[in-house]
Formats: sequence, C-alpha cells, structure tokens
Amino acid sequence: MASTKTWAAPLILLLLLCSVCLEFAAANADEEPKVEDPKEKVPKTVRCRNKKFPTCYWIPFSCPTGCPRSCKVDCEICRPVCHCNKPGAICNDPQFVGGDGITFYFHGKKDKEFCLVTDTNLHINGHFIGRRGDGMKRDFTWVQSIGVLFGTHKLFLGAKKVAQWDDAVDQLAIAFDGEPVSLPTTENAEWTATDSSLVITRSGSTTNEVVLEAPNNFKIAAKVVPITKQDSMVHRYGIRDDDCFAHLDLGFRFYALTGSVNGVLGQTYADNYESRAKIGLKMPVLGGDREFASSGLFTTDCAAARFKGVVPSGVEGAVVSDDGDLKCKTGFNGRGMICKK
Repeated sequence: MASTKTWAAPLILLLLLCSVCLEFAAANADEEPKVEDPKEKVPKTVRCRNKKFPTCYWIPFSCPTGCPRSCKVDCEICRPVCHCNKPGAICNDPQFVGGDGITFYFHGKKDKEFCLVTDTNLHINGHFIGRRGDGMKRDFTWVQSIGVLFGTHKLFLGAKKVAQWDDAVDQLAIAFDGEPVSLPTTENAEWTATDSSLVITRSGSTTNEVVLEAPNNFKIAAKVVPITKQDSMVHRYGIRDDDCFAHLDLGFRFYALTGSVNGVLGQTYADNYESRAKIGLKMPVLGGDREFASSGLFTTDCAAARFKGVVPSGVEGAVVSDDGDLKCKTGFNGRGMICKK
C-alpha cells in the first residue's frame, strides 16, 4: 500500500500538468509560433531608382530595423521607409495600419470579397484568398485583388496565380473600365487613361510594383509578393509547390475623404473614430465580417456602403504623406493624428 502512494502522487501531478498544457495549446491555437529566422535580421540594401530626384538617385540605404527585408526608398524625402508600417497600408495576413496609426488584423474569409474603403466617390473592395493551416481554427488570408469604383469608372488590380515565383516575370493583372491595361515592364513606364485622369506607373526595383493615382481622389502603391517556403515554414502556412499564393501588398493615400467614410480601412479615417481593436494583444483583430462582406469585387452592397459615384464638394479630410505622417489643414503635423474637416 505504501509503495502505491509513493507513485500515485507524482502521477496525479503529471496528469494535471498535461491538462494545463493542453488547455494552453488550445487557447493559443490561432497564434503564430515564435520562430526566429536569422536571414530576416540581415538588412536589405535599397536605392532610389527615380532619376527625377538626382540628389537622391542611386544612393544606397539599409532597411530600418523594423522591416529589415521589406522597405523602399522614398525619393522625395530620400530615406528608406517600411512598406507596411505607414497609415493606409494593407500587407501580409491582412495587417492593416489605420488612418489613426493603429495596427490591426482583419482576417475575413478565403474566396470572399470585403469592403476596404467606401465613401461618396470612392469604393474599394478586396478579394481574399487563403488556406487553413494544420490545427488552425481560421483561414490564413491575403488580399489577392482589389476593385476600385470612382466616378463612373472601374479599376481592377490583381495578382496572378503562380506556382514558382520569379521577380522578373510580370504577375500583375490590371484593367480599366473592363479593358486590360498593357503597361511596359521598364521602370517608370506610364499608362494614362484616355477619358480619366488616372495614371499608372511602373515603380520600384522589381517588375511587380506599380503606383496608381487619380489626382484629388486617391493614390495606391501596390506590389505583388509571394508566400515563400521560408514564410510558410515560419508561420505554418502549409503552402504547396503548385501555388505560392501571390498577393498584394498595398499602400493607400486619400485626398478627398468625407467624415462618414467607412470600410475595414476606411472607417479609421472617419470623424470621431475610435478603434475597436484590443491594442494590448500581440495580434489585435478587428471584426466586422458581416458589416463589410460584399457579394462581388465591384458591388456596393456591403452594409457599410456609402458610394454614390459623385465628387464631394467642400471636402478637406485627412491627407497621409509619403513619409507616413499625417498633414493637417490647420498646419499641425503628427503621426497618428486625425485631421478634421
């Protein structure tokens, strides 16, 4: 009897510890594992490649510590900036940086469309692709394409489906008012719409970067990026050899938003907006699947829709500069501020 008691207590303690471990694992099933990749810590060298800025052209810079492998040189201010750390950015498994400077995640659902921005003369939907990783309760998702409505026009921008990634191959698909856009792959090549002020420019050091701008309305910097084998291993994406899940990294700048703008990203530029994301969490997630769900890439039927297809009059709104600072009409500058009408 004595010998039974001597091993019974440790066995019970072991079972209790196992139970606690299982509960902890279940509670954190949706969190990404903390796997360090030594290559991610080596800063990438980038340069200004726009000859219109001769004092900055071709000067080498190292990427900042916050984004050692994913930055570019802003030629206007002649310094490297992180792709996904500025207000108006949408990157990765969608990470958003709102107009208030607060970072949050919106996962949505794979193979579905969601309203990203909706205002009286601008409506942007995003098509999400993704897959469910082993042991996950939700889909990993990425923005594969966007549909932009402004005035009476339709603009499509998307990443093509590709198995093996090659930076030198153009994987962008662009269409304006239903017609494909043919944009040369040379740097700074431009395409201008015949019946609109829209200009599309090939930018950056790779074939798959463009800037799309409708003056006095919006500017979109877009880059097609793949999920690499290293990404898949670190984050447990489970990407296979037949599809690298090419998607868009996006940066938005808005020139004429009203105070009632809405959408996953758009709401963060609205008057009196207060973030619903739980800021203290490692991955603050913003809900709203039902509120922002759309039936198609060019539909305006999400519950939050504001689009009327008209140019608003007397609008000032918030303007986000290329260096990530918010510029106010009153003359005050600051990061994370909202500039009112």
